[in-house]
Amino acid sequence: MRSWQKWDDSLGRIEKFFVAVMLSVMILLAFLQIVLRNVFSSGISWGDPLVRYLVLWVGFIGASLATREGKHITIEVFSRWLSGRGNQYLKAISNLISALVCSLLVFAGWTFVLNEAQMGGTTFLQIPVWVPQIIIPVTFAFMTLRFSLRFFAELAMIFTSGNQTKHGSPS
Repeated sequence: MRSWQKWDDSLGRIEKFFVAVMLSVMILLAFLQIVLRNVFSSGISWGDPLVRYLVLWVGFIGASLATREGKHITIEVFSRWLSGRGNQYLKAISNLISALVCSLLVFAGWTFVLNEAQMGGTTFLQIPVWVPQIIIPVTFAFMTLRFSLRFFAELAMIFTSGNQTKHGSPS
């Protein structure tokens, strides 16, 4: 589990770096486009499509970071009624369902990217359309992994807390 945590920390730092860079590029490019259009009556032909794809990447990487930090939107109706072990079971089930949904979205995203690759379309600067869209299955794969590991961590907490109450404190 420790090696996973180191790997996840490194991945999180890389994701944060890319989000910061992409946000900076988006802001600068959008500002440059405004200046070029209003002052020089021209613009960068590939600027707007690049900004759209950067928004896609920032959104998906942001979702992956939210998963890493446990900051996804949750509905906590049942957790108010449950306490202790029941709440742990609820968290484990929630993480398992989230992992299953994300794994389905990995499959759907991969199918989408494959279909785009087969159609052979291109986007700005003649880049194949599927290249910027690869972020969809990749980030859902990261989210699946993170939710799965949280599920197993919750299960471990349930079983270790159950053993401590039955057999006393571990020595």
